[in-house]
Amino acid sequence: MPQPATRARQTGHPGYSETLPRRPESAATARRLLRTACAVRGLDDLAEDGALIVSELVANAVQHARRESIRVVVERAARGTVRVAVADLSRARPVEREADDSEEGGRGLRLVAALAADWGTDERRWGKIVWADLEGRG
Repeated sequence: MPQPATRARQTGHPGYSETLPRRPESAATARRLLRTACAVRGLDDLAEDGALIVSELVANAVQHARRESIRVVVERAARGTVRVAVADLSRARPVEREADDSEEGGRGLRLVAALAADWGTDERRWGKIVWADLEGRG
């Protein structure tokens, strides 16, 4: 099996995390991290939905957060469940909204809600963590 392109570091039992620049290009690194974590756990069926979700969470952090970096964490929440989270230094909570057909963006959190088993925001003194849980099939 080829080595992952990201520098995955374990953060629990077992977890992967990476601090990334708050730039749109970081979504690609976050997707690789997510796919690596799913493959290691034998949860490849979660990888595609997870990649879409982490892309949306990173895009939100890039657009709305402050400071220069974000943190992506992928961990096993329970057997067959992966939690993907993006932490940033803004305390502004994400808001799911209706997007007009003429708008290019604004549908990200609706996509997250549709694909995830659950999702939410945990406030912290320093900012927030937006997370989504993916559950394996069968």
